[in-house]
Amino acid sequence: MAKKKIAFVTDSTAYLTEDLLAHPDVYVVPIVVISEGKEYEDGVNLSSDQLYEMIRNNKEVPKTSQPSVGTFVNLYEQLKKEYDHAIAIHVSNKLSGTVSSSTTGAEQADFSVEVVDSLALSYIITTLLYKGLDLMKEDLDVKEVANKLRVEATRARNLILLGNLEQLYKGGRMSGAQFLLGNVLQIKPILSINLEGELGLLERVRSEKKATNRIVHLLKESCEENNVKQVQLMHGNVLEKVLALKEKIVEEIPGLDVVIGEISSSLAVHAGEGTIAMIWHLEE
Repeated sequence: MAKKKIAFVTDSTAYLTEDLLAHPDVYVVPIVVISEGKEYEDGVNLSSDQLYEMIRNNKEVPKTSQPSVGTFVNLYEQLKKEYDHAIAIHVSNKLSGTVSSSTTGAEQADFSVEVVDSLALSYIITTLLYKGLDLMKEDLDVKEVANKLRVEATRARNLILLGNLEQLYKGGRMSGAQFLLGNVLQIKPILSINLEGELGLLERVRSEKKATNRIVHLLKESCEENNVKQVQLMHGNVLEKVLALKEKIVEEIPGLDVVIGEISSSLAVHAGEGTIAMIWHLEE
């Protein structure tokens, strides 16, 4: 049997649509979530609902761990039997060591893998997967496809509105004084992952309503300055809020396609319940 040309590999920080999950050439390596000494595989034996229960009820905040090198070695050794190459698209190297594990796994398995740093996560990886699958129809060389995806990654934009400050505080990413002050002043931080793949504070806004208006305004500005066809709204168990946000976007930016999805369990560990992320790509 002739080998297929390219397999696509990603990790569970990506938003995986039904057709990507069912695609015969797409493979997903789960991020590990650790809670009270037990390890779970994101999307395999841990759902978002289960994760939120852990966050609410467990004394310790769950933690995440990148997939092991051995996990990638096993996968790539299997893929070698069916494919000539693989393109692995992963969560930003500045946010996780998954890129490193995947690269080392490919070397140890002696398999041809182009590892692409998405410079982000979630639906940004989703878009790159779809782009890669489309590029395959053009019968391009694997390096050409990977390089085009690396360029595409730099066209992604995102805004993240944290649901609450408690998760950052419990996870040790915010001091008690910052947590108290933020709650008293009803501060809603707006975060963004920059083009180097680093997560940082973009703005501090008073009240959820003002923060929501602000991210819609920033999206509208980007749409006016660039060619934007779609925005993806990813949420942490707050569907009603994100539906209301969609209505506001449709009203402010007519003709813009709006897609809604949930953040994965491995992302919810850090972002917390109630978080909303707004993602879009600048078209060529």
